[in-house]
Amino acid sequence: MKRRTFLRLGVGTLAVPTAAGEFAAWATDYPTRPVRIIVGFAAGGGTDIVARLIGQAVSERLGQAFVIENRPGAATNLATEVVVNAPADGYTLLLADGSAAINATLYNNLNFNFFRDIAPVAGIVRVANIMVVNPAFPATTVPQFIAYAKANPGALNTGSGGKGDPPHVSGELFKMMAGIDMLYVPYRGLAATLSDLIAGRFC
Repeated sequence: MKRRTFLRLGVGTLAVPTAAGEFAAWATDYPTRPVRIIVGFAAGGGTDIVARLIGQAVSERLGQAFVIENRPGAATNLATEVVVNAPADGYTLLLADGSAAINATLYNNLNFNFFRDIAPVAGIVRVANIMVVNPAFPATTVPQFIAYAKANPGALNTGSGGKGDPPHVSGELFKMMAGIDMLYVPYRGLAATLSDLIAGRFC
């Protein structure tokens, strides 16, 4: 699969480890035992919610449990490595997002090659990254936000569900394009990020 094609798949893509004779397990009697869906983020974030909705739907349709397993950390690389090292039998799936494409160029010492070792099964959802602020923040538009940030260099914090995830990379690009200085705060999942945002701990 071409990288540009993978990037278009957005936040949710079910994938399996590749092997000779891949997908042989996807016969008419599949699945005969529980299936794991590995998620590279903590529970409560967007990718986790998508995984649980999909897991419930396919469990009801196929009559077998699809168990969600959260493996946060290392910008989803921990989760991906679990799936790469799993048997290529269709019983360990990865819910991948744009982080996988980012990691392929961000890290040079990974124990796997995503584009060689993982095979996509289905694109699930597409989403857009958006910038949100606490309602008490004095800016309500992007130009106002940029003007405030330039008037208060280094005073604003920005956060996302983890280093190297699409919102983090998008935020860094936004900072470069706008010429502003903000401190990035990495979180172990989007739910924790939103909690601090709502509580007013950063803009």
